[in-house]
Amino acid sequence: MTSTTHSAPAPEVWLPLPADEIEGLPEGLTYHFWDGGKDYPADPVDCAYYVVPYMKGMEVAVRPLGAMSRVQVVQTLSAGTDHVEPGLAGLHAGVSVCNAKGVHEASTAELTLALILASLRGFPGFVHGQDKEEWRSGFYPALADKSVLIVGYGSIGSAIEDRLAPFECARVARVARSARTTARGPVHTLDDLPALLPEADVVILSTPLNPSTQGLAGADFLAAMRDGALLVNVARGGVVDTKALLSELESGRLRAALDVTDPEPLPSGHPLWHAPNVLITPHVGGSTSAFLPRAKRLIAGQLTRFAAGQPLENVVRTTTG
Repeated sequence: MTSTTHSAPAPEVWLPLPADEIEGLPEGLTYHFWDGGKDYPADPVDCAYYVVPYMKGMEVAVRPLGAMSRVQVVQTLSAGTDHVEPGLAGLHAGVSVCNAKGVHEASTAELTLALILASLRGFPGFVHGQDKEEWRSGFYPALADKSVLIVGYGSIGSAIEDRLAPFECARVARVARSARTTARGPVHTLDDLPALLPEADVVILSTPLNPSTQGLAGADFLAAMRDGALLVNVARGGVVDTKALLSELESGRLRAALDVTDPEPLPSGHPLWHAPNVLITPHVGGSTSAFLPRAKRLIAGQLTRFAAGQPLENVVRTTTG
C-alpha cells in the first residue's frame, strides 16, 4: 500500500503593491495584489496576511475583512489603525493588528515643522500676496524662543522633537499615555495638560485616535491654550472638536495648522476652509517620496518574520473574538 503525503498550501498574502516590486519577500507564501479595486484577486477566506491598501479610506480597508475567516495578521501602512477598527470586531480571536511604525516618522515630522514655520512666518498671506502682485512685508513671529508642547510622544512625536532641536525653542514639553523619562526630559500624561497648555506657544497633536483621544482638543483644551497660540494637528481629525476650534479661530484668539480635519476630506463650503488664521493641508503627512521605500522594507521584514514563525513587530493589539 502506497501512502501519499500532501503538503499544506502556502499561506496567502494580500499586498497593495505588486510582489515583484518589493525586494526581500520570503519564499513559501502566495502573494496576491489588491489595491482596493472592485474585484478581489482571490478568495478572502484564504487570506492569512492582509496588508491594507494605503490611503484608500475606511470603506476599502474593511471591505474584505468580514470574509477573512482565516486571517492571522492585519497590517496597516499608516501609523494609526483606526480605519480598520470597524472591521476587526467580526474577526476570530488571536489576529495580530500591526501598524507602520518606522514608515511615516520622517515625512510627518517634516510636514509638522513646515506647518509651524509657514503659519508663524505668514506664508499663506505671502502666497495670496503673490497671486495679487502685492509686496506684503512686515514683522512676523519666529519659532526661536517659543515654548512647544507635543501631545502624543511616540515615535512620530520624538521625530518631531528631533527636528525642533536646531530651532532654539525655549522649551519642549512632552505628553503621552504613560509618564516616563527620556534623554531629553520627562514625558507627562494627559492629566497634566491643564498645567502645560497655558505655557505653550505651539501645541502639536501627534497622538493616535482612540476613545481616550477622540475630541481631546475640545472646548476646555482650547480655552486653556494661551492667547495667540498655534494648534498643529498631524494626528487625526477626530482628535479635535471642529466646532470648538472654529469658535476660537473666528474670535481671533487662536491659530491653527491642520493636516487632518473632521470631517475628512473637508467638504466644499465647510466654514473651516475660510476661517481666519488657519492653514490646511490635505492629509499629506505621510504621502511623500519617503513612503514607498520604507513601506516596502516594512512589508518584507514583517513577512519574513511571519514566514519563519517569528514574532512580528509593531503589534498594537490582538483581537479577542
